[in-house]
Parts: sequence; structure tokens; C-alpha cells
Amino acid sequence: MNLTKPPARAPEWLESAAPVAYPDALAVMKARVAAIAAGTAGEAVWLLEHPALYTAGTSAKTGDLLAPDRFPVFAAGRGGQYTYHGPGQRIGYVMLDVKARGGDVRKFVHSLEEWLIRTLAALGVTGERREGRVGIWVADPVTGAENKIAALGLRIRRGVSFHGVSLNVAPDLTHFDGIVPCGISAHGVTSLKALGCTTDMATVDAALKTAFAEVLG
Repeated sequence: MNLTKPPARAPEWLESAAPVAYPDALAVMKARVAAIAAGTAGEAVWLLEHPALYTAGTSAKTGDLLAPDRFPVFAAGRGGQYTYHGPGQRIGYVMLDVKARGGDVRKFVHSLEEWLIRTLAALGVTGERREGRVGIWVADPVTGAENKIAALGLRIRRGVSFHGVSLNVAPDLTHFDGIVPCGISAHGVTSLKALGCTTDMATVDAALKTAFAEVLG
């Protein structure tokens, strides 16, 4: 069941095999967003990885960058605070016409969360929302502790979204130690690998595409 009514034409899926430099990704997204808004290009979803880096959203607090010299730090221009991107993490940048999908940003964000939850379910992991905490969370089967497995951060320009979601497949989780992820210090981060889910990016991508079609069309 689609949670937001999609435009008539399905989004184009873009995939990058090699890690993409963050400034290059920003440039591509901004150009595509401008073209979508102008009506000269269709929607797109871009699956990729980045080299190890930190990004700062518009609400980032200086004190949450614990190791400023560990990895390059980029101002992202999206909502949210500090986050980490790196190898083993699947990024899904969503360049979608939110205006054409009804213009309800809250509902759109809910749809992106549902996309991640259904993707995780297909991989055998129960992901959940938590009131007051951005992202998708999973409970440790032994301790019950809740850790973030996926993050969301968006910007809307001329009714079109960019940036998007990140799903921890098998990243080096110690790389998150250089920041307070999304400003939340009371909970940790986890990954599919840490939860015992042995999979590869191709399988994850297939699950993402299937769940996207169900939720966002």
C-alpha cells in the first residue's frame, strides 16, 4: 500500500559501485532537484556508499563533534545534527517530488521510515520508530537496549526532496565514536552485521527496491 501517491512515472534508480565523495554527491543531488522542479527530469533514488566522513545538519551542535580531526567533516545543509557515513553503510538519497505527492512533509517522512522498517523486516530484523528520536531503532535481543540502525535527514527545495536515509549494513561501528550521532547520547548504534544478519549490499538493495515500491511507488 502506497503511503504517498507517486507521480505517474516511476523514479529512476541510480547505483554507484565505488564510494562517492560527499561534495560530488551534493552537486549531483542539487542539479537533479533543480531539474525535477523545472520539469526537465523525473524523480530518482540513488543508492551509494561514501568514504568515511561526518556530516553536520542545520541543527548540529559544536560539542557533539567529539573527534573533529578523525574524518573529514562536511556541512550537509539537511535537517538534523551530526551523522557518520562510510563503507558498509547503504545510503539512499531520495530526489522525489514531495509537492506532487501531496506536499505533506510529515507524511513523507513517515513513508521514508516505513520504507526502512519494511526493508529491515524483509531481512529478518524488527525496526521501530521511537517518539522523540529520529531514525529507526532495534532492541538488543539479550539486553533490551535500543540502538539506532538507520538514520534520516532531508532537505526540501522547491517542493523536491534530497538527502535521505542511511542503513547500517556492516560499517565499522567504532567510527560513530567521533560524534554524538543525531545528538542522542543515551543510546548507541548497531548494524545488520552486529545483529547477526549476514547479507550483502545486493540483497539489501533488492529489499530496498521492493519496500520502496510498496510504500512510495
